[in-house]
Amino acid sequence: MEAIFQRIYMDHHATTPLDPRVLEVMMPYFTNEFGNASSNTHAFGWRAKEAVELARQQVARLIGSSPEEIIFTNGATESDNLAIKGIAQQYRRKGNHLITSQIEHSAILESCKMLEKDGFEVTFLPVDQYGMVDPQDVKEAITDHTILISIIYASNEVGTVNPLSDIGEISLNHGVLFHSDAVQGIGKIESNVDTLKVDLMSLTAHKMYGPKGIGALHIRSKRPKIRITPQNHGGGQEAKIRSGTLNVPSIVGFGKACEIAQSEMATEAKHLIYLRNQLRQRISENIDFTHVHGHPEKRLPGNLNISFEFVESLSLLENLSDIALSTGSACSSSSIEASRVLVAMGVEEELARSPIRFGLGRGNTLDQVNFVAAQLVEQVTKLRDLSSMYKMVSKGGYQTV
Repeated sequence: MEAIFQRIYMDHHATTPLDPRVLEVMMPYFTNEFGNASSNTHAFGWRAKEAVELARQQVARLIGSSPEEIIFTNGATESDNLAIKGIAQQYRRKGNHLITSQIEHSAILESCKMLEKDGFEVTFLPVDQYGMVDPQDVKEAITDHTILISIIYASNEVGTVNPLSDIGEISLNHGVLFHSDAVQGIGKIESNVDTLKVDLMSLTAHKMYGPKGIGALHIRSKRPKIRITPQNHGGGQEAKIRSGTLNVPSIVGFGKACEIAQSEMATEAKHLIYLRNQLRQRISENIDFTHVHGHPEKRLPGNLNISFEFVESLSLLENLSDIALSTGSACSSSSIEASRVLVAMGVEEELARSPIRFGLGRGNTLDQVNFVAAQLVEQVTKLRDLSSMYKMVSKGGYQTV
């Protein structure tokens, strides 16, 4: 094991480092190849457009889409907003009912809440103890006025992967459009739009070793051909769906990140599952009163979400300041709010306020896992030494959760 570790990064659900191979292909488009992809009267613009179209093909290839079905945005939040609001407005005459889940990203939830103020009805489905949506609940929620179902592909907190293909089959049989925020799954697990039966899919580059500030929305063009109301207007770029000068360097980087993911994803997933299992084993062998959240098998390869009883997650992270981790819950300066995802899963409130989310990624090693586990054991032990409740419970004097 290496003697010294500096700034170990295990928060890959928040963002990922830029892959050097991605940066390499981006660099020329910051300097010599600086043309506007909409400039069609000279070579600078032509080359920029060619680079954008190559990237569009690379993104489409990763998800089994057609290039013309890829609309570039500035990230997943814009893609989610464009999908939810754009479909709601476009198909309002057909119906005013949307279905989503309680564990969606805030970009979905806030968009739905805004639509509620505009007269739409939204059903927020529950999840089971693993954070998974039951397809039967989706089926039962559909009405004659339902125009869109939006279910997250994989939870950014607990890593649970939803049964999109089953939900997609239901939506198809009922003639309802199906969208998924697939940000956490793309580049980590197989994400073919036809297999998953999704009509719209939100993507972003920075969760898969690409640049920040660039994303995409897949919009199915056949069976059915989907129309969508633009949310910003201007020059008519991106098939008049998303106006604005294209961010050519980042689009090029996004394409390269997708190409790398398609080539290396399967091997990388096996490695991350191995590291995750090693981390979990070392924790469970040395720390009692732990609770792992999320599905035991149907989860993202690099995700591990654990609550440690009798330990405040923020205090633990403060003592692990050189290791990048996340609580997975919303925090303020004076209190820790319970994770709404864990609450929706039925997790007891005390545990829902103290999770630690490990997001393993491309650069992590077994040595790092061993070091982090050792540091975790040390700090949990120190914090529990200060807890009279832990001492009472460990001696059998009190019933724990």
